[in-house]
Amino acid sequence: MTITTGAVLSGAVTVVALLVTFWMGLRVGLLRHRHGIEAPAVSGHPDFERAYRVQMNTMEQLVLFLPLLWLSTLFLRSFTWAPAAVGLVWIAGRLVYSSGYMAAPERRGTGFQIGMLASLALLILTLVGLAQAWGVRGS
Repeated sequence: MTITTGAVLSGAVTVVALLVTFWMGLRVGLLRHRHGIEAPAVSGHPDFERAYRVQMNTMEQLVLFLPLLWLSTLFLRSFTWAPAAVGLVWIAGRLVYSSGYMAAPERRGTGFQIGMLASLALLILTLVGLAQAWGVRGS
């Protein structure tokens, strides 16, 4: 098995995405402790609730993001750097989402839109890659 540059780049993006998610989880734990919110409660202080929603929404989005990142990396034959580049946009969107949501929940929209557009772009790259792979296989 040959490891491509695209796979290395997507691997690095995956690690960064997981580090961002890990950081969000740590923030939830710190705020839970700071505000004396005992598990399993998920409500209490507004800062904790916002951090918790940011973490949960990010984990929900990871379920879509990671498979699309790796399917597009696996099948795309041209612009092999593109999935990783779009993955960085997704991460940036999650950080904008987090910053906006923590400041005021109504400010989460821009970050959410960036992330969803990045996921849509990965879906398109995956479909293009599958079509490319199907064309090679059908030949």
